[in-house]
Amino acid sequence: MMTNDTLKSRSNYPSGTVITGKWHKKQYRIRKKLGVGANGAVYLAESEAGPVALKIGASTASMASEANVLKSFAKAQGHSLGPSLLDADDWEPGAEPIPFYAMEYIHGPDLLSFVSEKGFAWAGVLVVQLLSDVHHLHEQGWIFGDLKPENLLVEVPSNRIRCIDPGGMTKIGRSVKEFTEFFDRGYWGLGPRKADPGYDLFSVAMVMINLAYQRRFTKKNNNGLLQLMAAVKQHPGLKKFEPVLRKALRGTYRSASEMRRELLGLLTQEKTADKRGYSGKGEPQKQKVRMSRVKKRKFRKLKKIFAGIAIIVIVSMLYWIYSFYIV
Repeated sequence: MMTNDTLKSRSNYPSGTVITGKWHKKQYRIRKKLGVGANGAVYLAESEAGPVALKIGASTASMASEANVLKSFAKAQGHSLGPSLLDADDWEPGAEPIPFYAMEYIHGPDLLSFVSEKGFAWAGVLVVQLLSDVHHLHEQGWIFGDLKPENLLVEVPSNRIRCIDPGGMTKIGRSVKEFTEFFDRGYWGLGPRKADPGYDLFSVAMVMINLAYQRRFTKKNNNGLLQLMAAVKQHPGLKKFEPVLRKALRGTYRSASEMRRELLGLLTQEKTADKRGYSGKGEPQKQKVRMSRVKKRKFRKLKKIFAGIAIIVIVSMLYWIYSFYIV
């Protein structure tokens, strides 16, 4: 396993560094660092084919494993959650070869930043899309594992959600390789760290909670479900998704497609209610009430204006009559 010193040294290549593959002879010039994970660092680099994301630094075994995950995505064309694999090779700047691979560079903000800027209303739409891709990933025999907003980008201009780090992806049935506590059902006492579809669906629910609150919080007691559901009920944007989030947190969904279908149903109901101008319970929406109040205020204002004009006319007539009589 890579030591901290080795990881640190391989996470600080300056802009302009040229990486040349030992076997394929392809060259990559580093532009900037994009991020650092448990297995290495990812850089934006220039190649003959254009910009690429270059991952450098982990052991040969871990690099080969991640490259194989990216290759498997090619089998599900049109449903690629992760970037396309472009090259995998070794670099020899010194005595010890350094493994790396080049993948498709996905341009766009991370999911948390996108929702922070555009609003939480986007969360449901993007998560529906994410669940579709996660379903196809599960069909290939993998789970995402370390599913969290910083590992997801919203590609522009298509607004398509994409993964940028396959390091946590694990074969179904094995132990989860990488996880982040807030998104890990084991941390909340709601399931094992075993790679199964339910593990990812729990993380999807936690992603929605993270997007709503724009922060993470720690476990306060032994009843993780009670704490998380309290957070869902206290946030108006999350409360409407309560049935879906509860099932995902409890692990009762059989597949990502089932969760997607129910989430899409809630979104459809909300959209229909908005078009009709009524809430789900048939009550007039606040916007309509506000418009009614505005109209009443305008009517009262007009009444005062007309009353003022009438007084002026009457006074003018009396003055005219008085003046004529005196004359």
